Amino acid sequence: MTRRERVLTALHHREPDHLPVDFGSTGVTGMHVSCVAALRRHFGLEQRLVKVFEPSQCLGWIDEDLKTALDIDTEPLIPRKANYALVLDHWKPWRMYDGLEVLVPGNFNVTVDANGDTLLHPGGDTSIAPSGRMPAGGYFFDAIIRQRPFEESQLNPEDNVEEYGLLSEEDLAHFASAAQSARATGRAVVAKFGAGFGDIANVPGVSLREPKGIRDVAEWYMSIRSRPDYIHGVFSRQCENLIENLRRLSERVNGCVDVIYLCGTDFGTQKSTFCSEATFRELWLPYYRQVTDWIHRNTQWKVFKHSCGSVVRFLDAFLDAGFDILNPVQVSALGMEPAFLKAKYGERLVFWGGGVDTQQTLAFGTPGEVREQVLRHAAIFSRGGGYVFNAVHNVQARTPVANIVAMFDALREVRG
Repeated sequence: MTRRERVLTALHHREPDHLPVDFGSTGVTGMHVSCVAALRRHFGLEQRLVKVFEPSQCLGWIDEDLKTALDIDTEPLIPRKANYALVLDHWKPWRMYDGLEVLVPGNFNVTVDANGDTLLHPGGDTSIAPSGRMPAGGYFFDAIIRQRPFEESQLNPEDNVEEYGLLSEEDLAHFASAAQSARATGRAVVAKFGAGFGDIANVPGVSLREPKGIRDVAEWYMSIRSRPDYIHGVFSRQCENLIENLRRLSERVNGCVDVIYLCGTDFGTQKSTFCSEATFRELWLPYYRQVTDWIHRNTQWKVFKHSCGSVVRFLDAFLDAGFDILNPVQVSALGMEPAFLKAKYGERLVFWGGGVDTQQTLAFGTPGEVREQVLRHAAIFSRGGGYVFNAVHNVQARTPVANIVAMFDALREVRG
């Protein structure tokens, strides 16, 4: 099978010739830039600085030579702008706290405060208030909450839709060109075309110069109960704009895309959920369903839903919402045991992730423990198809390279 055929076979719940593997196709299935750099050194690849294509988490771009070395079956299709309104071009060197030199977008401009924290500004404009903070000695940026005081009577849902408008012609042209390049790799193409729908990483509006609306994380979560009409208003407009963007995108890239990463809203904690299933069905499901119905009617794309945590009680609702794929499959969370998930949902949901626990095993275990978990989880999830291997969320900074290599060595055992 080709790499694309391998992934598509798994997505249709059939067993491919080899277990398909994804790293780097999305902002939730990647690796910290330091891990990418370490892997390049391990494999003796050409010495070059690694690009940070997702600045919040400082995820590293995986170049073609490393993709080949790691035997990766997926290819990303991402917007021309990352969060913080950083345009992914005109790359320039930047040194992280640990001394690692990386490449960052040309309009990535920072300041340093009195504590030694690095501050990132929307669009790189240091004349306006920063929207991201990397603590001194840190490895990624946290959002800075810039919630303005507001009068309840003056709240306007449009304020929380500002960053989810219609795509420009420049954006559409970028996707059209990048989609052709991604398809030419022979890998399955995973596109990021989605909207927010309460994705808490996006609520603070880090890309906006002066965010309006509800931008405080705690205030947003409280609004789910105290301002449901406002949330409906926000989601309704986001949904309307997203469907129009998907219509325009499909005209440019339809045959070049296989999977769409729609939404990263988290509903689970380590042991519970952020809301009830009833609240999910009342607030989120109608809008998700409108979007997934449009996608399934008009394209061949499979819809990828990311939600961390213990979301086992939401899985039937996710299916009702029209999602095809669940990520990151947080196997360390309550009720998310691989054997149970595969037995109950394996014929209806594709599991994308769950291959090794990044909270404990990959970060703090031994190479032998990593190997054992990869072999065990891959055997469970891959049976009968419906599985794409990835870790549980991104591989974090300071993960021992020996453990990352042990993960890929175990995958070679699985694949034969």
